[in-house]
Amino acid sequence: MLLLLQNRGRMTARELADTLEVSVRTVYRDIESLGSAGIPVCAERGPAGGYRLVAGYRTRLTGMTAGEVEALFLAGLPGPAADLGLGPALAAAELKLVAALPGEIAGRGERIRQRFHHDAGGWFRESEPTPHLPELARAVWEDRRIDVRYRRWRTPREVTRNLAPLGVVVKAGRWYLVALAGDQFRTYRVGAILDLLVLDERFERPADFDLTRCWQEWTERYEAGVYVDEARVRMTTAALERAAHILPPAMSRAARAAAGEPDEHGWLQTLVPIESIRHGHVELLKLGAEVEVLAPAELRERMAGTAYAMTRLYSAGGPRPSRPGPPLSCW
Repeated sequence: MLLLLQNRGRMTARELADTLEVSVRTVYRDIESLGSAGIPVCAERGPAGGYRLVAGYRTRLTGMTAGEVEALFLAGLPGPAADLGLGPALAAAELKLVAALPGEIAGRGERIRQRFHHDAGGWFRESEPTPHLPELARAVWEDRRIDVRYRRWRTPREVTRNLAPLGVVVKAGRWYLVALAGDQFRTYRVGAILDLLVLDERFERPADFDLTRCWQEWTERYEAGVYVDEARVRMTTAALERAAHILPPAMSRAARAAAGEPDEHGWLQTLVPIESIRHGHVELLKLGAEVEVLAPAELRERMAGTAYAMTRLYSAGGPRPSRPGPPLSCW
């Protein structure tokens, strides 16, 4: 209750009760206990009244449990902080936190660092350079508009935009900007920003904007919009298990969810979402001869054409390597 009053200012008994999930009677009792302990809590009557601390009063950092300290050090992600230009600030904050805590609890920070490490990047992919990220973060923090030159996947490849930057998100080691372009929420990959200029012009953030909710809604729309078609396939149960490691998550999840019962030979039918015929062709080839495309017909023809071409390549009359290659192995 003391920390709530210190951080939020004036709060009514009902607001305190709702936040702490206790009764209003409990709030009254605990307010009296704070006063008895020498905490300067003032009660103000009237429609705009409530409880508040005397101006200037601050509690010291005390009473932290070992679990709370461990959670704070786990939350201090050095990679993202360094990307944002906050690496030195994070290190300084950790030093101050350790200095303010009792010795037996402060030592847990170093134990956490030696036992847990967060590597947000994906496998087999280099981290994407984001030279404009610190300036972008400053614009987000100060609610300043920006001019950007951006490289996108469709033509025209390079475009310029005037944006109101609302927040940045790191996902799987890549940074994204959520911004207002006109009156539309848009998402941009920070690594694709070629030039950035932070303007003096400020903007007013939408009062109801929530970054977490906005990002979740965008990712759901993105995934739904990417996989616009589906393939009906039959595959082995072993291929269905390996799909989680080979295919994109949305494809493997859908394949498992739609999978029918396997027959006596271990084959089953299922549906797999695909972006396009070309995309489905590339992805399903990863499962080799343990998947057969049943529909659409164009995708089946492409798979058959690739299989025929590979059969010719590796047949007796086709070119052979100068020496035997290493044996093939499955995941």
